Amino acid sequence: MVGVVACGSVSSIKALWETRIQRRREEEEERRRPLSVRVWEDRAVLARLREKLQTEDGRLVLRIEQEEWKNLPACLVRFVQVQEWQIHRTGLLKVPPFICSFQNLLVLDLSRNAITEIPQQIGKLTRLRELLLSYNRIRVVPEELGGCESLERLELAMNRDLKELPDQLRNLVRLQHLDLSMNDFVSLPDCVVALPALQWLDMGGNRLQQLPDDIHRMQMLQTLWLQRNELQILPENISRMSRLDTLVLSSNRLRDIPSLMEDMTNLRFVNFRDNPLIVDVSLPLRTEDGEDDREMFGRDFMLTYIQEARKRNYAVLSAHRLHR
Repeated sequence: MVGVVACGSVSSIKALWETRIQRRREEEEERRRPLSVRVWEDRAVLARLREKLQTEDGRLVLRIEQEEWKNLPACLVRFVQVQEWQIHRTGLLKVPPFICSFQNLLVLDLSRNAITEIPQQIGKLTRLRELLLSYNRIRVVPEELGGCESLERLELAMNRDLKELPDQLRNLVRLQHLDLSMNDFVSLPDCVVALPALQWLDMGGNRLQQLPDDIHRMQMLQTLWLQRNELQILPENISRMSRLDTLVLSSNRLRDIPSLMEDMTNLRFVNFRDNPLIVDVSLPLRTEDGEDDREMFGRDFMLTYIQEARKRNYAVLSAHRLHR
């Protein structure tokens, strides 16, 4: 019908228009303020920021904690020599685009804030080694992050709605530590499997339903946390992860353990607690006094389970043959 406009659309347009008007008013007020006032305010902010600078282990560090800084002022670029940012619990809403001016930056720690997005300019920080953005509100990771060629540690835990990564992150060839726990991933991103130097990965507290069949491509991986997911089966190729030392699989939906995992001689710590495994296993006590410090659902449990499952399958097969 001609001339009919949805109320929701009218409201949206009105809200957008009012936002633009408010922004223009603020910009006009800013222009009207005397230059001397603006200069004085900038100096006051700079003095406040200068108090947050300190030297630690030979690095110049900007440390701000538990103070309200929802936005970082542009005058911060006066301190481009800073090598490390430690900004926590400030209510910071975004990483400023001028972050690319800090070419000496080695560590960018903005965890426990209210950041919703990462600017594309982040990719210009080619010397950055650590990027810590856990406990924020990030939904999208820009593909430009793949340009941080020196990155060794990336933490994006507890952003809740984060559920995918751009394929360009496979270019982070030096990345060793990756924390994606407590987000909304339903599968392990292909770019993560392709990371050649990755040694430590936490995907706990997501919604993973399965692991990729080619997970063994992660040849350097030593620690893998997969607790509190929705995994029902493990791929046989997990047994080919020769360097894996720690594997946590508690609180999933696993019903069986691949028999080939008994050949994982480097696997020192494993946890299968709180899974609906189909074979009931109890471990014999090791000592005469009845004390046993073994993890009930650890490595010994895994090996015993595989043995018992093998016996069970053999018994079922024999019974089937007798009844033929």
